[in-house]
Amino acid sequence: MARIAGIDLPKNKRGEIGLTYIYGIGRSTAQRILNEAGISYDVKVEEWTDDQLATIRTLINDEIKVEGALRSEVQLNIKRLMDIGCYRGLRHRKGLPVRGQRTKNNSRTRKGKRKTVANKKKATK
Repeated sequence: MARIAGIDLPKNKRGEIGLTYIYGIGRSTAQRILNEAGISYDVKVEEWTDDQLATIRTLINDEIKVEGALRSEVQLNIKRLMDIGCYRGLRHRKGLPVRGQRTKNNSRTRKGKRKTVANKKKATK
C-alpha cells in the first residue's frame, strides 16, 4: 500500500489520479511530480517500486506544501481577512459567498438549509 503524506493512495488508480487524493495536489502538480520522478502517468499505484515511491515521497516533502500545513495556511489566510475587516473577510464571517456570486436564489451551500419566515397576520378592524 502506497502511503504518502499520511494518505493511503488507492492501489487500482493510475499514478496521475492516485496522487490527487492528497490535499494540495491536483492533476498538473501530479503530472509534474511524476515527470520529475521519471514515472509514466499510466502506471498504477500498486505497480510502483519502492524506489519510485521513495522518490515521489521526497519530491512531495521537499517541494510542495500539502495536507495539514496547507490546510492551516489557508485557515490563517481566511482569519487574516476576517481580522482586517475587508469585504472578503466580512463575507467569510457571515457565511456568505465570497467571490461575487448572487445570493437571492442560490448559494445554499454557504447559507445552509432554508429558514422559513412566517407571514405577518393582517390587523382586524
